[in-house]
Amino acid sequence: MTGRQKLVLALLLGSQFMVAVDFSILNVALPVVGAGLGFSLADLQWIATAFALTAAGFTLLFGRVADLFGRKRLFLGGMALLGLSSALGGLATSPGMLLVARVLQGLATAAVTPAGLSLLTTSFKEGPLRDKALGLNGALMSAGFTAGAILGGLLTDLLSWRWAFLINVPVAALVVALAPSVIPDSRPAGRSRLDVPGAVAVTGGLLTLVYGLTQAGETGWGDPATLAALVAGAALLAGFWFIEKRSADPLVPVQIMKRPTVVWGNAVGLIAFVTETSLVFLLTLYLQKVLGYSALATGLAFGILGLGTVIGGTFGGRAVGRMGNRATIVIGGVVQAVATVSLVALGTSGAWIWLLLAATFIGGVGNMFMIVGFMVTATSGLPDREQGLATGLATMTQQVGITMGIPIMSAIATARMTALDGSGPDAVLSGVSLAILVNSALVLVGAVLAGAFLAPRRDKRAPVR
Repeated sequence: MTGRQKLVLALLLGSQFMVAVDFSILNVALPVVGAGLGFSLADLQWIATAFALTAAGFTLLFGRVADLFGRKRLFLGGMALLGLSSALGGLATSPGMLLVARVLQGLATAAVTPAGLSLLTTSFKEGPLRDKALGLNGALMSAGFTAGAILGGLLTDLLSWRWAFLINVPVAALVVALAPSVIPDSRPAGRSRLDVPGAVAVTGGLLTLVYGLTQAGETGWGDPATLAALVAGAALLAGFWFIEKRSADPLVPVQIMKRPTVVWGNAVGLIAFVTETSLVFLLTLYLQKVLGYSALATGLAFGILGLGTVIGGTFGGRAVGRMGNRATIVIGGVVQAVATVSLVALGTSGAWIWLLLAATFIGGVGNMFMIVGFMVTATSGLPDREQGLATGLATMTQQVGITMGIPIMSAIATARMTALDGSGPDAVLSGVSLAILVNSALVLVGAVLAGAFLAPRRDKRAPVR
């Protein structure tokens, strides 16, 4: 890499790390935030849901907007909005004010993530350098999820929950100040029109689908409102497909959605995010309900998982360069599946924490191999003018996967606990163990899909060292 490329990489990775921290920094602090601003217990979930809805609902639209109207412009606008909305959240004096801040944070994340990723992929040509950059990006984003949980606990305990918002403000200001002179501009060659019907259909479909998924975790899959949202989301997304087939300027060209690298790459990515994020939820139940850990101790225990993801991301790009994306995904999936299934052996004794730490570390390395392989696959073989679309699809996959995983695994664990007619440590352990088994099987399915449907790809050039 040239010195300028290293500077671009550092700036973009720093912004993506900051966005990833935002996903999880409030999870530990939610009860404290609710008590501080007067949220009712039933409304507390909306602090997380308001963010998730807008982040997942608008990311594909903003990914395409980045291609059509300028990636750098959208990236800078998103970072500025993220800083302002974080300040608003940190200074909130009422539940309504905080929820507005969370919606704006979600919109900012939906703009920054695909714009930043497409700037990253267009700054490095397809091959070893891009593989390495995407590997480091994946490592820092996964580390950000873990760091967010730890940082949220520390800031809440030592200072105030408000610092979980305010910490973003100086970072966003620094990025906005440095980015104009560091990041190369990326303007479209000609003026293009935005596919408004397609944008309305896909955004509405994703919003209602993600709403249905989040509600499923709260009210159950059989709740009429949940079912109505899921059906409406599916119908709007089906309508989006037919709109795109007939549109002169489609938001997402149908031929791109038929590419094996896009289809199967995103399928693998969806499984990778569904399984790892939901595993953190299941192990949180285990640590707190079975072993009696505090929220802060639970966050610190996941620091080992974060270390595994950083190592996996650091070496994931190198693995893709040497073995190809298909082999990297398959090996990562098998490693993650084996590490995950070993957690079925967890018991009620505190000594089992050592198995949990070892398995999450190894599983984190495997999961990151899958994620790096997914990102390389989903963005490969496409021209620079469509990288915003490709990264928008990949980001949408990531955010929908994060949203889907917890309701699905929660339903499995809860059904098992209900069948045992108990909520004590033994019942919780039984429910968690069953969900972990399903989680492991799902990872293995992802590895099989990659092995069966992705073509092997080897880069002839020397790998990056």
